[in-house]
Amino acid sequence: MLKKVFGSAVFGVEATTITVEVNVDSGIGYHLVGLPDNAIKESNYRIAAALQNNGYKIPGKKITINMAPADLRKEGSAYDLTLAIGILAASKQIKADNLKTFLIMGELSLDGSLQPIKGALPIAIKAKEEGFKSFILPIQNAKEAAIVDGVQVYGIENIKEIINFFDKNQPLKETIINTREEFYKNLEYPDFDFADVKGQESIKRCMEIAAAGGHNIILVGPPGAGKTMLAKRLPSILPPMSLKEALETTKIHSVVGRVKADSGLMAQRPFRSPHHTISNVALVGGGSYPQPGEISLCHNGVLFLDELPEFKREVLEVMRQPLEDREVTISRAKFTVTYPSSFMLVASMNPSPSGYFNDADSPVMSSPAEMQRYLSKVSGPLLDRIDIHIEVTPVPFDKLSDERKGESSIAIRKRVTRAREKQTKRFVLYENVHYNAQMNVKQIRMFCKLDQTSKNLLKTAMERLNLSARAYDRILKVSRTIADLEGEKSIKGEHISEAIQYRSLDREGWLG
Repeated sequence: MLKKVFGSAVFGVEATTITVEVNVDSGIGYHLVGLPDNAIKESNYRIAAALQNNGYKIPGKKITINMAPADLRKEGSAYDLTLAIGILAASKQIKADNLKTFLIMGELSLDGSLQPIKGALPIAIKAKEEGFKSFILPIQNAKEAAIVDGVQVYGIENIKEIINFFDKNQPLKETIINTREEFYKNLEYPDFDFADVKGQESIKRCMEIAAAGGHNIILVGPPGAGKTMLAKRLPSILPPMSLKEALETTKIHSVVGRVKADSGLMAQRPFRSPHHTISNVALVGGGSYPQPGEISLCHNGVLFLDELPEFKREVLEVMRQPLEDREVTISRAKFTVTYPSSFMLVASMNPSPSGYFNDADSPVMSSPAEMQRYLSKVSGPLLDRIDIHIEVTPVPFDKLSDERKGESSIAIRKRVTRAREKQTKRFVLYENVHYNAQMNVKQIRMFCKLDQTSKNLLKTAMERLNLSARAYDRILKVSRTIADLEGEKSIKGEHISEAIQYRSLDREGWLG
């Protein structure tokens, strides 16, 4: 007898429906076809034990299972439950006449209990698109899948529950989530707060500008100056994620199985801080069966690269295109996947191998040649994609010992959110531009017009400070953001002056 059960495969952040055709006929043998990987080929042992321990069995007949489309590679253990139900239905051990309305996924343990799966959210989205009425999956993934309206989601703990549901009409408990209510309930502020940072007012101002315009930023300073502490607090002043952004972010984390069982939608912007020993595949994504890397896991959030020159040069170079395109495409011989990667890059570095600036008060000094060699580990094209360079100096004792709290992240966040709202209105006609950092040359010319005084100021600064040509557009973008924070419609001289200060690494002779 032939039965069809439906599962799903995830490629990139999109799902594809898989039809599992199970045919039980006279004879002996177990044949699984349709490009399954080793985890799926081993499923017959898990299924046999799970059925045996729950009063059922794999029939001693010829079983042929095809996973269609047969030319598409299937991987992972999430098809265990799909195959098991197909075998039970095809061998008439259970009644299951309405399988075509269900999408079934889950990994089986030997006692019949279910283990969580990856990609529950994109699978649920695909199930809705293709008209499936119900989605049965492990209870650990139920909240995640229930984010999608229009599909009944049933989370189960043991295969016995789904068998009784089909064979004995015992109802399953539907998981229902009010997506908007769940999202806004979890929209809390992170634990890190700028109020805890002593001194560093100019750096806080830089962080506010970076957050308001979505600008990439690099912090240059000696050990203990507070670079990491400041970077960790940046997500606390970013505008709250929109529902669309939250869905995009949750989708990516769902693919790699990083969504917590007790939470559905991710409401906090991600903050990722990989170690400098990371490989280029781990950073941008890839592998034989491509998985998202760190730059996709921090989509709509912050990627923090501490001690930037310590990262391998080839690792940093592969990040250049995703920084520009805000997505990363991974190509293999038979398929191509694209992961979104729109993030803010925050980098930190010491100014020299010794860790200190080139001045007489430093405990250790490096020669200008050593500093140049150290800084040259970071390529010009990568620095070209970083809008703000700022020097961080150690906090003096009198500010460290001050008991007064600084301005809170909540207060800064309000100003940042107002500035972002202005940018959203400004770029409403542009599909892929939402904030100032995303402007191209044409949009810079349109929205960053200068009066003659500001032009003269910028010209003088570029000549006297020997600023490179690549600094020009960056200064205009940052000036536009400063004007937005001040509530100004046009860019003024003081906005240009402030933006010029944030191009330290472009200045000739910066090394002293």
